[in-house]
Amino acid sequence: MNKNLLVPFTSLILLFLFTTDTFSQKVSVKDLTVEHLVNPLSVDHPKPRFSWKIISDIKNTKQRNYEIKLGTTATIGKVLWKAGVSSDQSVLVAYDGPKLSSKTKYYWQVRVKDNHGNTSAWSPVQYFQTGLKPEDWQAKWISVAGKDTSLASPLFRKEINLNKRVKSALVYITAKGLYEASINGNRVGNAYFAPGWTSYKDHIQYQVYDVKQSLKTGGNVIGVSLGDGWYKGRIGFNHQKQFYGDTRALLMQLEVEFADGSKETIVTDNTWKTSYGPILAANIYDGETYDARLERQGWNNTGFKEDLNWKPVQELAFGPEKLVGMSGPQVTKHEEFKALKIFKTPKGETVVDFGQNLVGWVTLKAKGPAGTKISISHAEVLTKEGNFYTTNLRTARQQHTYILKGGTEQTFEPHFSFQGFRYVKVDGYPGELRLEDLTAVAVYSDMKTTGKFSTSNPLLNQLQHNITWGQKGNFVDVPTDCPQRDERLGWTGDAQAFALTAAYNMDVSGFFTKWLKDVAADQLPNGSVPFVIPNVLTQNDAGSAGWADVATIVSWDMYVSYGDKGILETQYNSMKKWVDYISSVAKNNLWNTGFHFGDWLFYRPNDDNDGRAAVTDKYMIAQTFYAHSTQLLINAAKVLGKTEDVVKYQALLDQIKAAYLKENMTPSGKLVSATQTAYVLALQFDMLPENLRAQAAQRLVDNVKDYGNHLTTGFLGTPYLCHVLSRFGHEDVAYDLLLQESYPSWLYPVKMGATTIWERWDGIKPDGSFQTADMNSFNHYAYGAIGDWMYKNIAGINPVVTRPGYKDILIAPRPGGKLTSASAALETVYGTIKSSWTLTDGTFKLDVTVPANASATVVLPGALKKEEIGSGSYHFESKY
Repeated sequence: MNKNLLVPFTSLILLFLFTTDTFSQKVSVKDLTVEHLVNPLSVDHPKPRFSWKIISDIKNTKQRNYEIKLGTTATIGKVLWKAGVSSDQSVLVAYDGPKLSSKTKYYWQVRVKDNHGNTSAWSPVQYFQTGLKPEDWQAKWISVAGKDTSLASPLFRKEINLNKRVKSALVYITAKGLYEASINGNRVGNAYFAPGWTSYKDHIQYQVYDVKQSLKTGGNVIGVSLGDGWYKGRIGFNHQKQFYGDTRALLMQLEVEFADGSKETIVTDNTWKTSYGPILAANIYDGETYDARLERQGWNNTGFKEDLNWKPVQELAFGPEKLVGMSGPQVTKHEEFKALKIFKTPKGETVVDFGQNLVGWVTLKAKGPAGTKISISHAEVLTKEGNFYTTNLRTARQQHTYILKGGTEQTFEPHFSFQGFRYVKVDGYPGELRLEDLTAVAVYSDMKTTGKFSTSNPLLNQLQHNITWGQKGNFVDVPTDCPQRDERLGWTGDAQAFALTAAYNMDVSGFFTKWLKDVAADQLPNGSVPFVIPNVLTQNDAGSAGWADVATIVSWDMYVSYGDKGILETQYNSMKKWVDYISSVAKNNLWNTGFHFGDWLFYRPNDDNDGRAAVTDKYMIAQTFYAHSTQLLINAAKVLGKTEDVVKYQALLDQIKAAYLKENMTPSGKLVSATQTAYVLALQFDMLPENLRAQAAQRLVDNVKDYGNHLTTGFLGTPYLCHVLSRFGHEDVAYDLLLQESYPSWLYPVKMGATTIWERWDGIKPDGSFQTADMNSFNHYAYGAIGDWMYKNIAGINPVVTRPGYKDILIAPRPGGKLTSASAALETVYGTIKSSWTLTDGTFKLDVTVPANASATVVLPGALKKEEIGSGSYHFESKY
């Protein structure tokens, strides 16, 4: 940018596109939620919180008042609670009426009055249902008789007779393992891998489904199949099995209300029967084996006679784990991909390319003689020779096997296993394999897409695509590191690095709310946080800087992104315990003990004879994160009004920073580790005195240029690298790094054909060979954390911490890198924010949309002043 072209803000040409008054001026509300969810059926919160969005065609619209009414009937004829409040709060308004009963359906409506005197109509009636208390469970845990030693998936069935017309019916269900349930042959719900992965030793989720439409007057059959899942199956390293338990079990309670007002409850107990079906084995890492010859036709419907040979189940005692309602999104099917190409590799393998690295499975159509065995193996990439490559999967087989029963064409898909892949290898297929015989299905947590981002640079657009698909593939109930090899664990370092980017791309409020409960549950008694959550490693695998700090970082990031003070309230003790743990092991306020991963996967050239490897002292890194977590704890304490903690930890923070300077900086401001990551963390977390920050930023710039405008950072330095450069006036260098196309860079994998983010900067080397197979995932989202900077700086959409959840917005795009346009939209808890700009012949044009009940500050590139705006659409122009 030519700074000589900057003009004062007062001489900017501002064009406001006013909406004419010919449009309706009425205000309305939409997108009503309870605890981030639409019409949830298992709300455990004693004071559920209501949110809504306001729609208005009038500029500068804000809510002045709201009214909520709540009752136990769909007409809300008898009002149980009504609130009329003069407030602009429209997000997470807490219930404040009489104590709510358990397992009860409540209906609610809201209407608002705006600052223009308009009052909305009452919203359509929404509902939520409260969860079950422990004493509400009448059902018993059931399992197969004897020891559960078979690899096959057990089937459970129960015949019931309903002699009256059904008015309503809800089923409460969970499992130790995974379950798929049906009523009269109709699948219950659209969720997969239920009840989800939690810290099972502490709590297990149950799900609630409305099953009225599946029931009929007369005979009905409930059928459930169980899989090993994370509970009993292989998980973690070294072929670890049965980590949580050795017995799969089912707990189910069906509550029916009839038209005459009477009720009946059907539960799992010793009257159920069990047998084994066609799933011979199901393992998340290794895949599934399905023998169609063993299918029990009609086993989950009426008229099935073979159950005379089925065995009785055994009842199991309740354990210490709590049963909790589902608080996050369920895992569901999403995009489908047609097979693009079937080809023979140089080795003669039959391989199918779907064009996208994704997570889920392939549905396969096949017809052939009984006993024909078809195997589908999964891989992310091909070798440079064009052969199928699975070495990077380590011991994970990632293979499904289907055995045909003969007769008509069948369609196969796995039930209790998911894979990460772009390519599949098919063996044993009878006849000619056609493109239409295979479809890839993406499976991930059901998170609404909230962010869209694009620029005039196609490579950046592909990078954004890759970031998004890395998130989809690894947000399968927990934020995993990778979805393909024998790992797939909730690595905390990856999650904290990527959380803010995740919140731009998708609504992850419920996803992280659920997972943070596991962070707190698996936190060690001494306050240390494990490397992975849920923790399936040892008690010693905990306490690494930048990993364990997930307790403070993600909690704060979710508060800023969604304005959810409740997250801080729930997680505060966990945040505090983590900071106190560091203090307990620190010596003279210096955290220089324990194991640390450090700046994981930083730049390390193969033949480093000149000290080119960017090694940053691990204890130096630890000290910066000690300060950062302490600062976030102070921030949370301020929000929650914990003034004593603010004073206490502010004093501690001052001591932490003083100890850092004494240990790691020379009097002239040079750091003992002169790496990019060292300077980035010192500047990002304000470790240096004000008067030494500019020179430190210049040292960072010099380092970048010394490496030929390449980054050298790893998992901990990368998320903050461009942010620091922009903050200290080096936007041009940030763009140089972002748009660098040679290794190491964000765009190098894009140029190499990546469709997701790689674990390593050079997962595939320029000559087509691979990095070490022991750790070389091609679907890892950590380096995708650059997405946060892209939304904030290129598009210019920023939250304001003092008014979180985008109640106030900072729109401050910073063009660069020869981009001629950029556009982004973000669906927030208040509505849609849009920021779109073009740069043509020295004129910068910006279009902004601010949702109702929110406001924004607009800062144009090079401007000397700010423009405060309310809701509506606006157009700005300036010379650039």
